[in-house]
Amino acid sequence: MHSPGTPRTPYVPDSYVRVRDAREHNLQGVDVDIPRDVLTVFTGVSGSGKSSLAFGTIYAEAQRRYFESVAPYARRLIHQVGAPKVGEITGLPPAVSLQQRRSTPTSRSSVGTVTNLSNSLRMLFSRAGDYPPGAERLDSDAFSPNTAAGACPECHGLGRVHRTTEASLVPDPSLSIREGAIAAWPGAWQGKNLRDILDTLGYDVDVPWRELPGAEREWILFTDEQPVVTVHPVRDADRIQRPYQGTYMSAHRYVMKTFSDTKSPTLRTKAERFLTSAPCPVCGGSRLRAESLAVTVAGRTIADLAALPLAELAGTLNGTSEAARVLTEDLTSRIAPILELGLGYLSLDRATPTLSAGELQRLRLATQLRSGLFGVVYVLDEPSAGLHPADTEALLTVLDRLKAAGNSVFVVEHHLDVMRGADWLVDVGPLAGEHGGRVLYSGPVAGLAAVEESATSRFLFDRSPAPVREVRAPRGELKVGPVTRHNLRDVTAEFPLGVFTAVTGVSGSGKSTLIGEITEELAGVGRLVSVDQKPIGRTPRSNLATYTGLFDVVRKVFAATDEARHRGYGVGRFSFNVAGGRCETCQGEGFVSVELLFLPSTYTPCPDCGGARYNPETLQVTYRGRNIAEVLDLTVEGAAEFFADTPAVSRSLTALLDVGLGYLHLGQPATELSGGEAQRIKLATELQRGRRGHTLYLLDEPTTGLHPADVEVLLRQLHGLVDAGHTVVVVEHDMAVVAGADWVIDLGPGGGEKGGRIVAAGPPRNVAQASGSATAPYLANALA
Repeated sequence: MHSPGTPRTPYVPDSYVRVRDAREHNLQGVDVDIPRDVLTVFTGVSGSGKSSLAFGTIYAEAQRRYFESVAPYARRLIHQVGAPKVGEITGLPPAVSLQQRRSTPTSRSSVGTVTNLSNSLRMLFSRAGDYPPGAERLDSDAFSPNTAAGACPECHGLGRVHRTTEASLVPDPSLSIREGAIAAWPGAWQGKNLRDILDTLGYDVDVPWRELPGAEREWILFTDEQPVVTVHPVRDADRIQRPYQGTYMSAHRYVMKTFSDTKSPTLRTKAERFLTSAPCPVCGGSRLRAESLAVTVAGRTIADLAALPLAELAGTLNGTSEAARVLTEDLTSRIAPILELGLGYLSLDRATPTLSAGELQRLRLATQLRSGLFGVVYVLDEPSAGLHPADTEALLTVLDRLKAAGNSVFVVEHHLDVMRGADWLVDVGPLAGEHGGRVLYSGPVAGLAAVEESATSRFLFDRSPAPVREVRAPRGELKVGPVTRHNLRDVTAEFPLGVFTAVTGVSGSGKSTLIGEITEELAGVGRLVSVDQKPIGRTPRSNLATYTGLFDVVRKVFAATDEARHRGYGVGRFSFNVAGGRCETCQGEGFVSVELLFLPSTYTPCPDCGGARYNPETLQVTYRGRNIAEVLDLTVEGAAEFFADTPAVSRSLTALLDVGLGYLHLGQPATELSGGEAQRIKLATELQRGRRGHTLYLLDEPTTGLHPADVEVLLRQLHGLVDAGHTVVVVEHDMAVVAGADWVIDLGPGGGEKGGRIVAAGPPRNVAQASGSATAPYLANALA
């Protein structure tokens, strides 16, 4: 007991987050201490385990602790990760995570909804807008196109209407109906059925479409009637034809029904080809009803203000009335951090799907800057991804401001400038997968120089000049343009063929728009392979082996074993996606969902197959001592040794090893792969195919999410393709990659309205000296 008069020992809080025995994914019982209230960067090659430590362990544990304090009923409503595999973590504050989620937002999601700026703007119009005389005040909901109160009744708040026209439904009027004039109709039996019904109704299906009377063409394509007739089909003489009742459906009705109802992306895309999209005639594309558009602020409607670039919107709001001052000050203070992060060229009505992952994450970051939280850990996933070096400087300023506000900032990052700007580095490695998962170093940046086995150290402290590479001579050129789209105004570009070209420029300068114009129709392209960062599948059933075609070969190998033949097992028996060989308890998923009353559903390994996905009989068949589930659990590296003498399998595996993916498991679900990994899997799938003539490879930021050591591996492959006679075009921010290119096309000078022009084009050394280019100084630095 504390006796009166003796001085009390002051309580000194622990200023470190201490992690003990972390075993998430490939972490090998990691112990690490990380100081709070500083900027800490987690580094290491792709797949080394740095995200498993920062997100899978530290953030997951902070989130789990927070959920413990939430009422069980509310917990069901929140998506949560399970408890991480870790001994204990002490000194851990609450955490906020900003990940590069490449989810698929809907067309109704916009810059305004992501940043919550739309809410503030709607409130401004509702409370302080100028209303027409006699009009009653509207709720803020009435200014949103996503509510029944605000949406234009004609286009339901989408701003565009989809229509069919005779020209879109019948592209070639010289054909007869029997010859397939109505291209919008379904194929096969269903299309023949509709044609037979028209014949029965007395329409001439054998004259050219253009010779049919106008009234008949109108009825055939656009009627809403659905007459039922008895059809006597005329088919092959040796087949018995029975009459049947057929219902007619016009081409317009069929297309609209397919477009709105089908669950098949293929059918929907096909139906979309026959639709013309135009701004809604009622709201003019503004998406709102007339009553909402009658209200103005500073003489403009809410649709006018939402269409302005944010930099211009902030200026317009400053000139509003005194009555609106409180609301406009709130809005401009929310816009300020977005401008600081170089996103002033975006407008509130810009749809989220058109933003890059980097732009989306910086918008979330700007929103956090305004939140004024104190004493939390921000865990960020590669915030520099998709950023031009000029924008990276602004990012570092913002991270410093989060730290200065009394927060800890943990960043998973590959960008060397962000590492150099850190207070503390945690380097994980030395290699990927099972060859990684150890903390090689935790301490101030300078100390990493002494760690020999660190792959990061070599790049961070290497001061030797870049090797001089001979610039290849092009064997022709590809002319693109003139392009007028987004912020490009009548731009024409020449891409040299047979060389490595880098397209550069600040975010929003028009790079992706320009390379999006390269199609197989252009003279000189030949075969076009576009490799983007979209996921290779949306469900855990899609994985590395299924996407690359490797799984088909592996299943054939198992089906050819003596045991499989003896049991009569075919190739299908070894698929976990169809009934037969799979475990029926979990339907081949490997896990089951357990519903808990008042608690969130939890996933546990399947009680029958233990996560193996197959039934016991299938698992009794082995090849070289391993069953199919054990083979799927091999890493690419392990599988390459296991299948060394099976050419069809080893070709796929070698291609995956060549792009640095040896650490992934064959059965790793598509949902667990990063955008960079998905892109390299697509590239490997391409590399394993036999070369046929000249191919143009188009890659959008292929080094995103890659450690400099992995970038070296990838570049070896890309330069190898060029040496083999192909053309490679990359959109790129990594100046080390740009410095090694043969040709550079630099767009800018700024983003949005300030961009959209070709500022410089030529070999890297020439572009590095271009005046007025935001890229030039950084490229010159890389070349030095």
